[in-house]
Amino acid sequence: MLTGALASSYYGQPRTTMDIDVIVRISRKELPRLLTSLEKARLEVNERKVESALRTGYRIITLKDTRSPHTVDIILSDRPLRRRSGSILRLPTYYETPEGLLLTKLRMIKATLDPERVSKDRQDVKSIIRFTKVNLSAVKKNAKKETTADILADLLSHPKATR
Repeated sequence: MLTGALASSYYGQPRTTMDIDVIVRISRKELPRLLTSLEKARLEVNERKVESALRTGYRIITLKDTRSPHTVDIILSDRPLRRRSGSILRLPTYYETPEGLLLTKLRMIKATLDPERVSKDRQDVKSIIRFTKVNLSAVKKNAKKETTADILADLLSHPKATR
């Protein structure tokens, strides 16, 4: 399923991005087949970096497209994906749910030091809440568990952040 800026653009306001963020549910056994497919799609696959990401628990691999300046961030998951049907360029696809995406963005705001990155994530949160029907009570409940409730409250306190 798509996540990150593409999902934020789908649910909120479109914005430019240089990468694609994808969450893939996959087992360790299926991983070699995925990596082979990614290489066939002309992405640079470094198996040592993939193994390191799995070993550290980070579970995110960044692959460079060999034909462009773009990258793909693949988040490897072994859990069922909470997703919503949608489309991109008239092609059916799946997006991370807006609630899951909001929680991801809040965690990123909390953990990121780069002010430009934080600004984009804050704007994404506001835009998703403004343009998409969201189960805000569930987001607030989970944000409290994840210690990001103060960030959410701050974003909701601005008039453009609400409908």
